[in-house]
Amino acid sequence: MSDSNASETEMLTIADLVELFDASPGRIHRLIEDHYLAAVRVNGVLSVPAVFVQGNEPLPALRGTILVLLDAGLSEEQAFDWIMSNNEELGERPIDSLLRGHKAAVRRATQALAF
Repeated sequence: MSDSNASETEMLTIADLVELFDASPGRIHRLIEDHYLAAVRVNGVLSVPAVFVQGNEPLPALRGTILVLLDAGLSEEQAFDWIMSNNEELGERPIDSLLRGHKAAVRRATQALAF
């Protein structure tokens, strides 16, 4: 994730997510490993953008989007950056489209990546 994205985005640490989700650190790590959440290291600390969380659970549309991006050949870091960066086709960051319920538009925008 670029430093500008990290500095502009509220980030949650594993400890923050343990408290928010009322879950064990192991469960939080499994959510990341199973792509329900995406994390990056910010100043050496594994962190998840707060926008990836809805209430006390991962944003429902996030996992499918991450999996589509990984299937298109992006690395986990590239997928994270794609979700958090402005997308010309969407006219906003894909995460903002997901938050507004426009999952289909985000998935369409990922299709060009597979080629």
